[in-house]
Amino acid sequence: MTHRFETVDAVREGLRSVDYLADESIAGVAYLADRLAKPVLVEGPAGTGKTQLAKSVAEMSGSRLIRLQCYEGIDEAKALYEWNYKKQLLRIQVEKGDEDASWTEIKDDIFSDEFLLPRPLMEAITADDPVVLLIDEVDRVELETEALLLEILSDYQVSIPELGTIEAKQIPLVFLTSNNTRELSEALKRRCLFLHIDYPEMDREKEIVLTKVPDISEKLADQVARIVRSVRQLELKKHPSVSETLDWARTLVLLGIDHIDEKDAIDTVNILLKYRSDIDKAIKEFSSNSPAHFEETSA
Repeated sequence: MTHRFETVDAVREGLRSVDYLADESIAGVAYLADRLAKPVLVEGPAGTGKTQLAKSVAEMSGSRLIRLQCYEGIDEAKALYEWNYKKQLLRIQVEKGDEDASWTEIKDDIFSDEFLLPRPLMEAITADDPVVLLIDEVDRVELETEALLLEILSDYQVSIPELGTIEAKQIPLVFLTSNNTRELSEALKRRCLFLHIDYPEMDREKEIVLTKVPDISEKLADQVARIVRSVRQLELKKHPSVSETLDWARTLVLLGIDHIDEKDAIDTVNILLKYRSDIDKAIKEFSSNSPAHFEETSA
């Protein structure tokens, strides 16, 4: 088996080269997933970079990204494969005009590769080129679909009644993301390596801001990271994600703000928070703790 990554450090540096700042835990699990040919179940709050991790691994390794976006009600036809019924019907109509064609011959013809529509799971395991398979928000699917995923990820093969068993041409690197809206089965968890991605520490979030936001000063990036950390310590309906931190930082740069004061924070907090009750709590926090939030730093 050909491996994508030589060392954990190579993973971390490769991810950094595509602007994903991975810590030792993230890089280590990605390395082991490649070496052990096991899927990775990535859990954590929304907006902490779970989906982006799979995208970045695909980019840095030169692999094709195939994404299955999960939702309530998704079934085998959308996740695995289905038959092109319109094309089959047209072929049946054509071959019925051939008096020499038997039903057995017609059936063998229409249930062939020509009429098969592969969906993300089948596309990933039948690909000839290296693939990263992203199964996004797996906690949204029903238990029956979860069982289908488990079968595919256990054996990397698909059984099609009309065609037989189709085995993987290569083992994709698989990432399943979950926002933990429901408990996943123990069987699925046993099959996977586990990775929890939480909100980054303040210094790492500052580094992310500096990497992702052009023209931001180190002083402003430091202040953004400190204020966001304090906001996440509040009892909120939804804490700001890393992507919302970046949106806020970009907004401040566009407004020409190089140092955030209380008024700046209050005027732009709707970029960081999306619920009225959360915004009110943040404004109260900004107003009552101005020296801690808005003092000048030497960064």
